[in-house]
Amino acid sequence: MGQHSRPTRREFLKTAALAGAMVTPAKALTSGGAKPEPRKFVCRTLGRTGLELPIVSMGSCYAINLVQAALEKGFVYFHSSGGYAEGEHERLLGKALKPFPRDSFVVGTCADLPYRTGRRGGRSADLDTDVDPKLIGKSLEDSLKRLGLDYLDIYYLGSVGTRDPLFHEPYLEVFEKLKCGGKTRFVGISTHSNEPAVIRAAVNSKFWDVVLTAFNFRQSYREDVRAAIHEAAAAGQGIVAMKTQAGVYWDRSRQRKINMTAALKWVLQDESVHTSIPAFRNFEEMEEDISVMENPSLTEQEKADLAIGDEMGFSGNYCQQCGHCLAQCPAGVDIPLLMRSHMYALAHGQPGKARRTLSGWSARDVSCSDCADCVVECALGLDVRSRALEVARLLEVPGELLG
Repeated sequence: MGQHSRPTRREFLKTAALAGAMVTPAKALTSGGAKPEPRKFVCRTLGRTGLELPIVSMGSCYAINLVQAALEKGFVYFHSSGGYAEGEHERLLGKALKPFPRDSFVVGTCADLPYRTGRRGGRSADLDTDVDPKLIGKSLEDSLKRLGLDYLDIYYLGSVGTRDPLFHEPYLEVFEKLKCGGKTRFVGISTHSNEPAVIRAAVNSKFWDVVLTAFNFRQSYREDVRAAIHEAAAAGQGIVAMKTQAGVYWDRSRQRKINMTAALKWVLQDESVHTSIPAFRNFEEMEEDISVMENPSLTEQEKADLAIGDEMGFSGNYCQQCGHCLAQCPAGVDIPLLMRSHMYALAHGQPGKARRTLSGWSARDVSCSDCADCVVECALGLDVRSRALEVARLLEVPGELLG
């Protein structure tokens, strides 16, 4: 059970080729005698959509047989994005789901739209209101082709960090048209920065059916996120949690792993969270998640495990994208973008994804090397300057690995 990670196209094709060799036909998965007794999962209704879902769903996964086994074992919702592996994740997911009846699964995906990736002067990589609305419809059509589907269950406006995109009439008109035209059953938004304000804006809009939000035990403002989630759920919106694993590792050397089961259970203690989308890499992680679907109660030991970071002074590898650092930096560096890239490279082992996140940047754009001392204090205790310099090295040396 890992954080979301998106390989390069080359990495994906290598993985997909291996996965294809391991494909188990859908019929074979249920052959060989009597079926075992079905396992009982905790399920919740995804707000006004009426969709009844197990509390754990499948995030990014790059093995066809693993997706098919998940569906056979009772998973219902499968999440993707037009941007995962440059669209290849949707193609793989489409192949995996093809043998199954359309009413046996739920698919949600995010529009693949151009985001701002500025270098200085504030936040970047969040959606603004300057995207051509036609791209929203085109992205959905491209996703349907890759998935081999006639319609989506949930179509998300992704990477929302401010309220403005949620009320932008050209965007609303396109999503309404797609919904009325049967291209998607429901519409949603996803956010991993400024979440409380974005969630409350989604509530006030009275338009969006589903909210996909970052939520985990490491967020310094997690109780404000929780309060906003409660408001959204009370208003009838479906709530899907992501970034549930909070960076995966406690330490920079990746020797001490966060208790993944406990981290997921922590999120699901809140019944306003209807389902979650952790990433999957193997069958062992899937079985861990199935155990959470059966019983999300936190044990005393698991509670203690989640407190290890604070007790031992670990800052972890998770950047919560809160923007607390921005006003502190005299050089105006987009620190959240640098820290997120560092998280991808170190915690996720995806240096290629880190470089893509910083598309257009060079090592010279990381101004931290010009400062003798860094005055920035991260809300989660990350050593901003040292991590920024590691990212600069990553940009300068193509094959560089962090850690």
